Amino acid sequence: FPTFFSQLPDPAIEDQGKDYIRPILNKYAALCVRCPDYGTRTNTVVLVDSEGRVTFTERNMINADVNQWKTSTYEFKLHS
Repeated sequence: FPTFFSQLPDPAIEDQGKDYIRPILNKYAALCVRCPDYGTRTNTVVLVDSEGRVTFTERNMINADVNQWKTSTYEFKLHS
């Protein structure tokens, strides 16, 4: 690699605009986003235990209504 890579990241460059961009990134990177015309509509959790048992749970928003959600859960065992 060229030697300039060893000097990255440059703190001076990283600090530029952080007061502007960090609030925007935090808003859209949240676990559950709520903004006009944009937001979280599905959450998914996959759990796998030491025995290979899997629990897959998904929650989906119904008709773009933040007060209506459908939750589905599936359980199965991984093949060895």
